[in-house]
Amino acid sequence: MTPQQSTADVSVVGLGRVGLPLALSFADRGLQVVGIDNDPARLGAVRDGRMPFEETGAQEVLDRVHESGRLSLSGRVADAARARHVVITLGTPSFSHIEIDMRDIRSALDDLLGVLSPGHSVILRSTVAPGTTEFVAGYLAKHRGFQIGEDLFVAHAPERIAAGRFLEEIDTLPCIVGGVGTRSGEVVGELFGVFRAPIVQTTPVQAELAKIWANILRYTHFALPNLLMMDCERVGANVFEVIDLINRDYPRGGIAQPGLTAGTCLRKDFTFSEERSAAPGMLLAVSRVNESVPLFLLEGVKRRLGTLANRKIAVLGLAFKADTDDERDSLSHKLIRLLERELSDVVVHDPRVSTPTVTLEEALEGAEAVVVATNHSDFRDPRTLTAIEELAGAECLVVDPWNCWGAAQVFAYASELSALRASA
Repeated sequence: MTPQQSTADVSVVGLGRVGLPLALSFADRGLQVVGIDNDPARLGAVRDGRMPFEETGAQEVLDRVHESGRLSLSGRVADAARARHVVITLGTPSFSHIEIDMRDIRSALDDLLGVLSPGHSVILRSTVAPGTTEFVAGYLAKHRGFQIGEDLFVAHAPERIAAGRFLEEIDTLPCIVGGVGTRSGEVVGELFGVFRAPIVQTTPVQAELAKIWANILRYTHFALPNLLMMDCERVGANVFEVIDLINRDYPRGGIAQPGLTAGTCLRKDFTFSEERSAAPGMLLAVSRVNESVPLFLLEGVKRRLGTLANRKIAVLGLAFKADTDDERDSLSHKLIRLLERELSDVVVHDPRVSTPTVTLEEALEGAEAVVVATNHSDFRDPRTLTAIEELAGAECLVVDPWNCWGAAQVFAYASELSALRASA
């Protein structure tokens, strides 16, 4: 089947948190879409008209698309060739020894090799290491003899949308397109032109670097206040007051607030540069700062309470980010494992994730320490602090690196936080 005989406009390989909202958005704009995924449970949920994860407004879009019949589903990558455009949104992890893992992308290419034909386009949407788009083009040319940019089109159109903001940002964030050869950028730009966002044409490697370094910038941006938080604990200063001193009415301020900085993109994407870095170790140091926050919080609790063996510790939040159900690479899990190694009795509450957790009341009842690991809006509600004081007690140690209640204390007892809030 050639693209001229295609039964669909675009296929999306990988219906995760990047791919599924994209597939739904294409279909919602009138395109015939093929969604590909190897997870039967995820395919079943979408077939039944249920979003398998949270994304603001996506369920309503799925309802419309489900009714329209413009989204078909398959578990076979080869079926992606039913559409003229093939968008690959597979995960792109790195090995533990700082090497990019391209197995999923290469596997998808192998599945597509026998079914691609002149006129198809292959688009990398996932974050990839510099040179990956050219590799894909070369791989297809080597094994099938395609003239890339003339009879087969290959480009990188990196996903840059924040979790929870897809439907807003797909129409507002400039869409970067890095095409290989003469016409790839033009062809892929036409596809993404169904959205209202401006199309920015560039080279493949510049598109790759723009996405990687956007994430590196954020990862580094959040590492600085986390390191400052650790320094303040060491010298007896208040990190929130120091940050206020840095930022207040100062034109060259702008330091962020501390917190548990994690998530799949931020925790891995620095390795895409580190693999061949001219300054090896610099970004590893940034990673070590952010990765050290759970241990820093644990040791701060131990300094104040002593041994944690057989003490009930409540952890609020499993998601890596506020008001999402996404637990991927969340540092909450690392914190919990560290607490368990101290023989603590760890209880966990998160009202948003799919992992079963206890109720807030069960988590807080009799807890000797409460760690706010995720700054969900549920936890920022003053009633949560009231519940801590009532159920865990006035002498319960509260660990709040997010400053959820504006009391400006990373470590404080419940009664102190209540008094600080009342006097604020």
